[in-house]
Amino acid sequence: MSKVIVAALQIGSDYAGKAATLHNILGFEDAIVASGARLVVLPEAVLGGYPKGESFGTRLGFRLPEGRDAFAYYFDNAVDLDGPELEALAALSSRTGATLVVGVIERAGSSLFCTAVFIEPEGGVVAKHRKLMPTGTERLIWSQGDGSTMPVVQSAAGKLGTAICWENHMPLFRTAMYAKGVEIWCAPTVDERDIWRSSMRHIAHEGRCFVISCCQVQPSPAELGRDVEHWDAGRPLIGGGSMIVGPLGDVLAGPLERETGLLAAEIDTEDLIRARYDLDVTGHYSRPDIFSLQIDERSRNGTTFINE
Repeated sequence: MSKVIVAALQIGSDYAGKAATLHNILGFEDAIVASGARLVVLPEAVLGGYPKGESFGTRLGFRLPEGRDAFAYYFDNAVDLDGPELEALAALSSRTGATLVVGVIERAGSSLFCTAVFIEPEGGVVAKHRKLMPTGTERLIWSQGDGSTMPVVQSAAGKLGTAICWENHMPLFRTAMYAKGVEIWCAPTVDERDIWRSSMRHIAHEGRCFVISCCQVQPSPAELGRDVEHWDAGRPLIGGGSMIVGPLGDVLAGPLERETGLLAAEIDTEDLIRARYDLDVTGHYSRPDIFSLQIDERSRNGTTFINE
């Protein structure tokens, strides 16, 4: 079956914590079933939170005690991949028949990763992708992923890959994923800007793939009763803008702005061959005699024990 419904669930992390966020996500079960979606993409860091405006008490050369407290609170709100939150989402996937691609903050030892997990109706959590390059001060709180978590997952909707937020601006990463045969490019994000939407259309057009961009929505500092330095108190911290794009860069649904909701569209994966007729960037439109890309997919653990 080449025609399928796909969707972006535009929702924000609840400031009450991950239990409240999970409750809000599960509240969309009926909407997912009604839409007929076989794939639902959720935003970056939706479980665990994207702490926009938080400095974690860091100054060049030293850290403040209150920043350590803020990180401890953030760490406690992260999730374990074998924990109850993902178990509940696996049950949601099973009940709705929809594959889920969900942005989480993953605990691993004493470190955190910004991760996208793939959840299948039959198999639960089947794969994960850890963000390779946290942007700017995200590096204070998130570790870097490595090449061992760059999966392409075969789902009922098609071959799925994911790039998280500004990873989408890494040309060599995109090339690697194109070469793996991605048909539906899932882009969990917190970037609400118009230029981001241009990037989503460019990736769809460049990779000749469907793109599902799913952004968080967050209230304004005024609504939250917070003071975020250098931010307009009346402006939403994250404004949404989720969209679904076809393989020639045409917008199929969205952008959905400043509201929570399920954005859906029908896609036809048979359109991919038609789209790639004149542009297949890792196939007939490549020049391997001039350009090559080497990808290291080995796991890069900080400590390796070697025994005889």
